[in-house]
Amino acid sequence: MEAVVCASHGVIGSLLWKLSALLSDEYNLLTGVKSNIIFLKAELESIDVFLKKMYEFEDPDEQSMFWMKEFRELSYDIEDIIDASMFSLGYDSNRRPRGFKGFAGRCMDFLTNVKTRHWIAKKIHCLKCCVIEASNRRARYKVDGSVSKLSRTSLDPRLPAFYTETTRLVGIDGPRDKLIKMLVEEDDALVHQLKVVSIVGFGGLGKTTLANEVCRKLEGQFKYQAFVSVSQKPDIKKILRHILSQICWRECISDEAWDEQQLIHTIRQFLKDKRYFIVIDDIWSTSAWRTIKCAFPENNCSSRILTTTRIIAVAKYCCSPHHDNVYEIKPLGAIHSKSLFFKRTFGSEDKCPLHLKEVSNAILRKCGGLPLGIITVASLLANKASTKEEWESIHNSIGSALEKDTDMEEMKRILLLSYDDLPYHLKTCLLYLSIFPEDYEIKRDRLIRRWIAEGFIPTEGVHDLEEVGECYFNDLINRSMILPVNIQYDGRADACRVHDMILDLIISISVKENFVTLHGDQNYKIVQQNKVRRLSLNYHAREDIMIPSSMIVSHVRSLTIFGYAEHMPPLSKLQFMRVLDVENKMVLDHSFLKHIHRLSQLKYLRLNVRRITALPEQLGELQNLQTLDLRWTQIKKLPSSIVRLQKLVCLRVNSLELPEGIGNLQALQELSEIEINHNTSVYSLQELGNLKKLRILGLNWSISDSNCDIKIYADNLVTSLCKLGMFNLRSIQIQGYHIISLDFLLDSWFPPPHLLQKFEMSISYFFPRIPKWIESLEYLSYLDIYINPVDEETFQILAGLPSLIFLWISSRAATPKKGLIISCNGFQCLRELYFTCWESKTGMMFEAGAMPNLEKLRVPYRPVQGPAQLDRPHRASNF
Repeated sequence: MEAVVCASHGVIGSLLWKLSALLSDEYNLLTGVKSNIIFLKAELESIDVFLKKMYEFEDPDEQSMFWMKEFRELSYDIEDIIDASMFSLGYDSNRRPRGFKGFAGRCMDFLTNVKTRHWIAKKIHCLKCCVIEASNRRARYKVDGSVSKLSRTSLDPRLPAFYTETTRLVGIDGPRDKLIKMLVEEDDALVHQLKVVSIVGFGGLGKTTLANEVCRKLEGQFKYQAFVSVSQKPDIKKILRHILSQICWRECISDEAWDEQQLIHTIRQFLKDKRYFIVIDDIWSTSAWRTIKCAFPENNCSSRILTTTRIIAVAKYCCSPHHDNVYEIKPLGAIHSKSLFFKRTFGSEDKCPLHLKEVSNAILRKCGGLPLGIITVASLLANKASTKEEWESIHNSIGSALEKDTDMEEMKRILLLSYDDLPYHLKTCLLYLSIFPEDYEIKRDRLIRRWIAEGFIPTEGVHDLEEVGECYFNDLINRSMILPVNIQYDGRADACRVHDMILDLIISISVKENFVTLHGDQNYKIVQQNKVRRLSLNYHAREDIMIPSSMIVSHVRSLTIFGYAEHMPPLSKLQFMRVLDVENKMVLDHSFLKHIHRLSQLKYLRLNVRRITALPEQLGELQNLQTLDLRWTQIKKLPSSIVRLQKLVCLRVNSLELPEGIGNLQALQELSEIEINHNTSVYSLQELGNLKKLRILGLNWSISDSNCDIKIYADNLVTSLCKLGMFNLRSIQIQGYHIISLDFLLDSWFPPPHLLQKFEMSISYFFPRIPKWIESLEYLSYLDIYINPVDEETFQILAGLPSLIFLWISSRAATPKKGLIISCNGFQCLRELYFTCWESKTGMMFEAGAMPNLEKLRVPYRPVQGPAQLDRPHRASNF
């Protein structure tokens, strides 16, 4: 088992595991080297104990901080050498051919290995000397550990419920109603004109929350609505594309190559005769507003815009010349502060024990009515024992911060309390988010796979690493350290954002501990470190940045690039890198990837670069690669060597052919999206069924009915799907761009995929009825299916699926003349129902008690009115 990498301890846990591995018989080391490794291991174990002890102190002194930093950096250096040693010694000489050439090759291997072992012996001896010197220095200057300790208790199991409580907002009704009145009411002469209202106030007061609540309350009054964030360094094109995607989802599709002028013109043309409501959140400059405002026409349709900002001058500029339209958000009053605090800690104020009333009032006074501060401290207390001593300890540790001016630094002090209370692994995972720019939407799966590649999640036998990572992700949400984004049908957040104030906090900590180095954003000064460990380059903030020559990047473990980059460190010098994540959309020199095969430690590779059309054939030498994400590239074919990636877990591409030898990738759990066409090897289709660990499969079926070999391809695909269904298949998506048939899937999938949770299709084909194999899927929670025609039997069959949460049925026609009747039996878990039927003139009726948990309903026609429908007891909405 490989121990976890930790921001505070460096890589000592991982390193101890690797040193133990080097001592095994697998590695043939020179005499004397093993004794040095044993010494290193013992010393590092003592250092690990020291770091854990220092971690328990709330505020270690400067001397202790120095030793912690030195030992962390030393652990990184040692692991770099050990990794290089293990890779060199692990070379497979059995790949040499037989005969004279093979003999000569093995002789060269022997001579090379001898040389390598001498190099390793020398390096380990040097490392031993470094450790001895560091230990001796520490002994000469003894560390004083007389600092009060912060005790830690286990997590409160009620925490997810506490997070839900934050959505039941406190003290917002008055501000919300006042804002709505400012937006909607107007003099008769001005009622049809475009009106802008601005919310202004200190960070953490809830400007975005208030704007979102206003938007929710006005839903339905404006046919076209959008909500976008701007940030300090706005990407105007991205903001405009986001607005366009929200107001005209199907009508207009923007080209990635469009500039600001084209996007503004398209939005203006679309909105010129429409009533709209737009929220522009977190504006930092008048120049950003000047550009964004150009997209909104003065169309005399009573349209409205709501902006939020921290700067009064910007708020007035947005509303100019109507400065009366500025709303200054205020801190919560005493009553609302108590309500929010006690809902977060106990569920309600009347459940607060009497012995905690006085200390609770003292804590609230120090929070000063700031919602973020109240939620932060309350979340911290929710994980503590309900004793007066424990709560007074928290109260005293806040100190006098909030008794001075209520500015950003004071809020950071409160947020630091929650950070200090995080366990090792969550601190590390949270600090890692400092890599991403302000207001960046961080996809959950991407983040978790990066955590795994960095070693932040320990491998513990049968535990699924991604499930553990998702627990970490959810825990950070429940502790209010990150904000959930795009809640899916099953209640899971698809992504997250980091609040600006928390981002400031974790950046300061990450830079101080040399955990992350940021370059490009002028808001954060570079703190020069001897060696950079994780480098984030933000070319969106500044395109002209260059890496300083004094910055040592040869030991970089992760490189993340945002935006167009002219000057990037050559990969040939980054041999210790684990994570490479490039997101510059359009431009990247092909030569940048030339030496990628030298990154022997690389575990995560994501390229969001459209101009990349090919990968080096040597890609197969990346024997530690776990994730390969190429969806946003223009790569036409995968290198044949990809099937040598024995540790590859996730392969994401954009409609590429199934490679020969795909069955060799036995660690693969996700494969999407692979294209099956007339050039696909039948043998590859057969091999697909050998991927026993595969959970997620995305297919682009591009073989038309006119192809004479369609039966061969269909039979082999079905055979492989049947095998995968008996193994671990959880999700399958099938799409196609041509008029094709999936008749072969109607009844042939046997035995049914018993673990399948998601089936999604996007193709020009309609099943004539529900496939037999779907009827028995007890774990199926998501179903997007094309059926024609649709009748009551269709819904009766689907109603029997016990776990179904999301259902989207697309059809050409519905056959019942009197309309579809949804009975009260079945669909007990269904939350979302979408029914697309183009040729039906009938309606849909719901019996009383039908679909008791339905939250979202969308149909293309007006539902039939009837008594059964009027008696419906649950929530449902057309949208």
